[in-house]
Amino acid sequence: MKLGHWLGIIALGISVYILWQMRQMVLLLFAAIVLAITLNLLIEKFQTWRIKRGYAILLSGLCLIGALVSFFWLIVPPFIREFQQLVLLVPQGIEALITWIKELASRLDPELIQSLPTLQQLTQQLQPLVNQIAGRGLSFFYSSLGVPLSLLFLLVLTFMLLAEPNAYRQAFIRLFPSFYRRRVDAILVRCDRALQKWLAAIFFNMLLVGIFSFIGLLVMQIPLALSQATIAGLFTFIPNIGPVLSVVPPMAIALLENPWKALFVLIFYIVIQQIDSQLLTRLIIKQPISLFPAITLLTQFIFASFFGFLGLLLAFPVAIVGEIWLQEVLIKDVLNRWKEG
Repeated sequence: MKLGHWLGIIALGISVYILWQMRQMVLLLFAAIVLAITLNLLIEKFQTWRIKRGYAILLSGLCLIGALVSFFWLIVPPFIREFQQLVLLVPQGIEALITWIKELASRLDPELIQSLPTLQQLTQQLQPLVNQIAGRGLSFFYSSLGVPLSLLFLLVLTFMLLAEPNAYRQAFIRLFPSFYRRRVDAILVRCDRALQKWLAAIFFNMLLVGIFSFIGLLVMQIPLALSQATIAGLFTFIPNIGPVLSVVPPMAIALLENPWKALFVLIFYIVIQQIDSQLLTRLIIKQPISLFPAITLLTQFIFASFFGFLGLLLAFPVAIVGEIWLQEVLIKDVLNRWKEG
């Protein structure tokens, strides 16, 4: 192996080490990129009305602030009131579920009861995992900057990317050899379109799931419908894991009234997810983003383990971008052109 090859390997190793040490900042940068792409959808809409980009960015920022203020003004106060009751009722519902399972098991096999855990045992087993994910997810925000300054940094970084997107894009492209820069630009275009498509679909899903959940829980007379529907809508942002977690509170509360009612809640949530993903989303997004569920779940597990809750939130968009780069660079440009010597 030539000296240049050794130097390249050493430089690559050093770069990977530096990126790993800065992994929280890299993840924050990716979060800013995702947020910038989200706002850019609105900016492009304003530009179609012949509004200059600078004014469009300002209007988008005002829309973002207005949406946040409206959410915290209209939704958060009743959500907090209901959530306090929800925290008390959900453990009671889970305890009722465990009791119901034990009664069912005692009819089938009395010795099976001894192997079933109690709510306290389940809490003790899950507590270390929850603490680990939450601690790593908030480690960056509890640094010397603090939560407000970290969020401010995220917003400033987002609007800096929006102000001069082409400059940052060209700076990234120049990191590659000259013969490959046009190819990198095409890959970035595909990544941008894929993320835009996913963001449009996911926000559409969040809105519909929240509305349908609220209406359905009201019809089934499940208490605290607003808080549970809000949780269902927000958790839709996390594929695979979010919908599973969002069904736990309404099922637990329904169990306090009737086990069959909890089953109806489960069926209702499954129907909502299927209608939303298989029918409504496909009508809006003609070619929805599709990844192998196992790869998505594995990515979520890895990112949650290393980066905490923030990593879990960004795992799916990272998987989308990673899949595109692997497909375009490794498969198309390397493996498909590999010839036997």
